[in-house]
Amino acid sequence: MKILKRFLVLLVALIMILSLAACGNKQGTAAVPKYKIGIMSGTVSQGEEEFRAAENMKAKYGDMIVTSTYPDRFMQEQETTITNMMAMASDPDVKAIVMTQAVPGAAAAVDRVREIRPDMLFILGSPQEDQDVIASKGDIVLNTDDLGRGEQIAEHAYNMGAKTLVHYTFPRHMSIEFLAVRRDRMKAKAEELGMKFVQEDAPDPTGDAGVPGTQQFIIEDVPRKIAEYGKDTAFFATNCAMMEPLIRQSVEGGAIFPVQCCPSPYHAMPAALGIAVPDEKAGDLSYIIDEIGKKVEEAGMKGRVATWPVPVNMMFIEGGVEYARAYLEGKTNGKVDKEKLVEVLEKIAGASVQLTEYEGHNNYFLYLSDHIIF
Repeated sequence: MKILKRFLVLLVALIMILSLAACGNKQGTAAVPKYKIGIMSGTVSQGEEEFRAAENMKAKYGDMIVTSTYPDRFMQEQETTITNMMAMASDPDVKAIVMTQAVPGAAAAVDRVREIRPDMLFILGSPQEDQDVIASKGDIVLNTDDLGRGEQIAEHAYNMGAKTLVHYTFPRHMSIEFLAVRRDRMKAKAEELGMKFVQEDAPDPTGDAGVPGTQQFIIEDVPRKIAEYGKDTAFFATNCAMMEPLIRQSVEGGAIFPVQCCPSPYHAMPAALGIAVPDEKAGDLSYIIDEIGKKVEEAGMKGRVATWPVPVNMMFIEGGVEYARAYLEGKTNGKVDKEKLVEVLEKIAGASVQLTEYEGHNNYFLYLSDHIIF
């Protein structure tokens, strides 16, 4: 009888413990916020880097992430951009939308969504509409600090050992104010550091000779510049079509390549260095960086080739998602928390980043990253 009583007491105690544990689990589950984050990116043909970043976030967080794309012909099909964003916002569990690039049509899409979902958090990267307009639409806006890159590139090239900095461009680009101002700032900083600054006009790739003519000029002129100024010459150009021959000729000539016009390990470097990227590694940034490092070392160029560690648009997608998670889980100081944003971006980059507020707006941030030197 005593054994039976002891058994019953233990059984009741066990039931009470399990009951309390179950209650605790229910409370814990209720405390976890239920939300989804929408990502709108370009297609593979329009913006592969951000498309791959969206895929990476989907792989990492599963059903928490809802993806969509804006159309390739976004200028002519802005209604499609609006429709696609509205479709994401129609899911009440979607509490934040990250869009990179924020192409024309983004501002109108945000307005339409806010009519039905005023609570939605919007993080917009690489905007292509008027700065003041887009700043009034997004809760967080992220863009590259192209003007700040003027001084940054000159100082970076100097730190890599450059004694001369060659800047390739053409009149059409120099008619664009921010490119001209960036060039002026680069020149001033180079001269302040004691470097020789050389501006060289190249054929415009939209001109009669086209892209082949521009690339042929780079192929022929870089060796001439190295012969004239020596191997401690750094090369920069303002046009994407110039990047592959510029990287290749810099490496073959033993010169310095500090960064592309659009900084990214993906931008022209694999092709210039002869890296064949398997399909399964297309969005694997670590693989690309490792392969670039190997090729640079094989060429005896260690320390003389560099870029930014994370492509800007990938950074804005991944950083946007991580910041949105922090906000939705109550880990930010309001919608605009610059300190938390820097923390998130630096964790992704694995390097320090600099955010400067665009004049008059505390939610529009201009982004500069440290470089990765191979």
